[in-house]
Amino acid sequence: NISSRAVRKQLSNLLEIGEIDKIGKPPKVFYFIKKLEVSSGEDLSKISKGIIKVINENFLIITPSGERREGMDGFIFWCKKTNQLVMKTAKEYITTLRKYNAYKKGGFIVGDKKMKSTFDKVYLDRLLYLDFYSIERLGKTKLGQMLLYAKQSQNKNLIKELIFDISPRVKKIIKKYKIDGVGFIPPTVKREVQLIRELEKNLIFNTRKISIVKAKTEVAVPQKTLNKLNDRVENAKKTIIVDENEKYKNILLIDDAVGSGATLNETAGQIKARSICTGKIFGLAITGSFKGFDVISEV
Repeated sequence: NISSRAVRKQLSNLLEIGEIDKIGKPPKVFYFIKKLEVSSGEDLSKISKGIIKVINENFLIITPSGERREGMDGFIFWCKKTNQLVMKTAKEYITTLRKYNAYKKGGFIVGDKKMKSTFDKVYLDRLLYLDFYSIERLGKTKLGQMLLYAKQSQNKNLIKELIFDISPRVKKIIKKYKIDGVGFIPPTVKREVQLIRELEKNLIFNTRKISIVKAKTEVAVPQKTLNKLNDRVENAKKTIIVDENEKYKNILLIDDAVGSGATLNETAGQIKARSICTGKIFGLAITGSFKGFDVISEV
């Protein structure tokens, strides 16, 4: 026997103190009583501030129901979900991060060695990742999580957040390597909101854009569905067209995720064959695989 406004006020109070949870957006929001999480009996106050700081900066998990959990809150949630001790796993997390961060030079991962060990002829002068897509035992990195769900859910807010996060690093590359032409690898799968197109529109820098198009075929075959390297090379060679006549000194090719690297390499091959670039061609991926390309076939 109270007003709807009073109900909303009480729901807000219950949300704030953690008694209930909610899912959905207005006008359809569903509230439910929060389940008490079973404690492992650990004294989490013993975790050092340094470890907490690193986890707060690097950890993100998006649950199967679409809930976003970050930092220590997300880490504790993940540990309980996977039946792992928080303190022990936190130390292992830091050790694993250090192992993979050792591959970063100046904030970027250089993938040249991977390209040379994969292809007989490498047309890219340098391949860079902003981060790995996933790392051993711990799964997807924070950037890997953001990329996957920004692309799959077509969530514009998540896409904007991703762009805001990577923009300074892209600008750093453009300045460092004196890039005067940027090309974006076009998507194959038709979506209402295309991540790569949003990157193209919203990564703001005063650099000419190179026209790269995806040829329409009778049946669209995405790279991620191909398990053999030769098939990926053939797919890239026959469907990616560099529709450009201008000359550039140094070119940057941007892709969302690099598995085999076939698309970036074949695009660079076209550019060199047509003498569009007089300097060097750099490839940049938001995330890349550490070993094989099967690990990011889901993107």
